[in-house]
Amino acid sequence: MDTRFPFVDWFRNASPYINAHRGRTFVILIEGEAMASGHGEQLIQDLALLHTLGVRLVVAFGIRPQVQAALNAAGVEPARVDGRWVADSAVMTHVEQVASHQRLWLEARLSLGLPSSPLHGVELSVVSGNLVTAKPLGVREGVDFDHSGEVRRVRATAIKELLAQGSLVLLPPLGFSSTGEVFDLDAAEIAQHAAVALKADKLILLGDSEGLADEQGTLLRQLTPAEAEPRLAAAAPGSELARHLSAAASAARQGVARTHLLCWRDHDALLGELFTRDGVGTMITEHRYEQLRPATLNDVGGLLELLEPLERRGMLVARSRERLEHEIDDYLVIERDGMVIGCAALHVFVDTTVGELACVAVHASYQGGERGERLVEAIERRARQRGLSELFVLTTHTAHWFVERGFKSASLEELPTLKRETYNHARKSKVLVKILG
Repeated sequence: MDTRFPFVDWFRNASPYINAHRGRTFVILIEGEAMASGHGEQLIQDLALLHTLGVRLVVAFGIRPQVQAALNAAGVEPARVDGRWVADSAVMTHVEQVASHQRLWLEARLSLGLPSSPLHGVELSVVSGNLVTAKPLGVREGVDFDHSGEVRRVRATAIKELLAQGSLVLLPPLGFSSTGEVFDLDAAEIAQHAAVALKADKLILLGDSEGLADEQGTLLRQLTPAEAEPRLAAAAPGSELARHLSAAASAARQGVARTHLLCWRDHDALLGELFTRDGVGTMITEHRYEQLRPATLNDVGGLLELLEPLERRGMLVARSRERLEHEIDDYLVIERDGMVIGCAALHVFVDTTVGELACVAVHASYQGGERGERLVEAIERRARQRGLSELFVLTTHTAHWFVERGFKSASLEELPTLKRETYNHARKSKVLVKILG
């Protein structure tokens, strides 16, 4: 159905994600190039929006282009090793000045509350401070890196307390030592350590690229750290790609469930990644050992084992091995470490734009982790890709669950002729229908 206000449909579709993100902790890196190119205002508005939706935000920011401009103006040419400058006293003076200026600018923009501004009515407390302790890189391969450092520790307890008070936490690319020294740090490394220390739900890295692409230039939606490793090895030392891939892969390996590579040039990247079904960038996650994929004949044994308890309880219609083998292309499965723990099928009816969502099942030991939702969403995507406009499901036990996911009660007469003629009246299954937008 057409609407005069397209954003209303988007808002409705985004509502499950709004609810899911509320109270979650996101660590977001904004590279200095985004601010230098004038994209900072839009990102700040998006951060304020996330804050109003209940997301707990920790924002790390880079300053490389601004520092480079200051160094050029002062006629200072720093020594560089593997893409990183040596922060001697002359360089460090400009690093501290630029970091302070950028932090103050961010705090000022996040405080903007004029009636004509997008942040009108948003009371946002922004806090920064000595929240990252550092240690010097020291002498490496004969080069003394002076005040170039690396993260020693992120003060997670202090940051959590600030987040609990409703503050947005800013982390400049500086660290402080127990001896009172200040060190120049890589903003991506700070973001990675903060995400791990806080056990953040997401690490979001906003860079110049929209994500990773395959050989044909197609955007890769998801990679494991192991799959990202060859790209990291091929990246130029010190490049943004190298820094972001290293941070994302390390965070994923250390327990951050999802890390996202997004492009700050894309006006919609941040909100599009968080509040749409398919997202817009590349996600790196360790959880590929549990993956949702099309079923193959090798999965038939696992499907039989998964479905048998549900068939015995009368929740599903019994399916023979022969039937599963014949219909295997209709199925999607969730595989966890070689075991089929979930499945769903899409049966398409010839000469119609209607499909049947069938055989939605999740192993009893793995229920409660939104796997059923993932299966239904994946079937809906497959249905849309095949040009279907409507899905129906027959259920005896879980009608409310499907209703909560957008299905509505329907009559037997609304089913395709073939399905209506083969309907098992003894089971008295409820008919539910969902129109695909």
